[in-house]
Amino acid sequence: MSQIKIYGLKSSLYAIWEQLSDTLHSCIVEAFQYPQNKRAHRFFYLDEGDFFYPEGRSERYTIIEIALFEGRSIEAKKHLYRLIFQKFEEELGITPNDVEITLTETPPHNWGIRGKAGDELVLDYKIAV
Repeated sequence: MSQIKIYGLKSSLYAIWEQLSDTLHSCIVEAFQYPQNKRAHRFFYLDEGDFFYPEGRSERYTIIEIALFEGRSIEAKKHLYRLIFQKFEEELGITPNDVEITLTETPPHNWGIRGKAGDELVLDYKIAV
């Protein structure tokens, strides 16, 4: 299970939100062997006066926060980062310098989903990849 938040300037991300979501989802599907039909993305568009970002970044600076069940290997996580950096640059024109990714893993029992605790769910995919 995962929930994804994407933050960036509205002037940069709003016009490409669908393509960005598709690109990001394809990276997660590949790196985490995640089902195609599992997508929960939320966009947080910020106005220029609401978003201070580090020096050396452009107006395309994008923050991606992924909350997920714990269990993915370090190799799978690094594979995800590489895919995002590569595909964001190739498909969206957002350079690796303008992408920041944070994964927050929690045990499944810390999630409540579909009327159950996460550790009581029967999933149609593996978490340990």
